[in-house]
Amino acid sequence: MVETRELAPAFRHVRLLLARGKGHPDGDREEGYDLLLPLDQEGFLDPHEWKKFQGFCRVRYFQKGETIRIGQLRRKPGGQWYFDYEEGDRDDETGFRLGEECFRLGEYISVGRGHEFHTYWVARVEKP
Repeated sequence: MVETRELAPAFRHVRLLLARGKGHPDGDREEGYDLLLPLDQEGFLDPHEWKKFQGFCRVRYFQKGETIRIGQLRRKPGGQWYFDYEEGDRDDETGFRLGEECFRLGEYISVGRGHEFHTYWVARVEKP
């Protein structure tokens, strides 16, 4: 467990829930991500804070109330953000233009593996 006093003030707990889409006409409040990441004042990912505190940037994917995978938020040299779960890249998930997305309540974020992306809505943004 991360001690909140160790985190930079920019860190937020963000919950993403599966939005309406193909196969999920009503979305799914029991599938999504819990993220611990630094955001700037407008709600965008803060790459400078991430670089200083990247070991604290966590990702938890859940379904039906159960944790399925736990990983970290990472960034490729070209600037693309992704969720890294285990060694290697077979299970990595990328955010579609995640660096350009705003993590504000009600906004939408796309996350996927390979060419299959799903849309999630920002259901919570709060200080840890």
